[in-house]
Amino acid sequence: QVQLVESGGGLVQPGGSLRLACAASVNMFSISTMGWYRQAPGKERELVARITSGGNIDYADSVKDRFTISRDNTKNTVYLQMNSLKPEDTAVYYCQRRLGGLSPLWGQGTQVTVSS
Repeated sequence: QVQLVESGGGLVQPGGSLRLACAASVNMFSISTMGWYRQAPGKERELVARITSGGNIDYADSVKDRFTISRDNTKNTVYLQMNSLKPEDTAVYYCQRRLGGLSPLWGQGTQVTVSS
């Protein structure tokens, strides 16, 4: 079954860290662009970070220098290391896979809550 499964979300205090993982049950993972998006209540879904097959990386300005995206093609997994978390990082975080002309594939999301 083709799917993306996110894990690693939870409740963390401001200034804390979390590491999200997205396990992809897809073909051609290594040539896919993988991304992390988030959606806070009442807001639109937004790009957090993405990494291409060649290792090119983009970050949202709001997470630069705090978040790091990486991928392990041997495990078909993409990660998002989140440090110095802020309350405004609270959202459901989604993994996305893009490959050529195929429709984007989304995971079910994982909740991240930053609160004291």
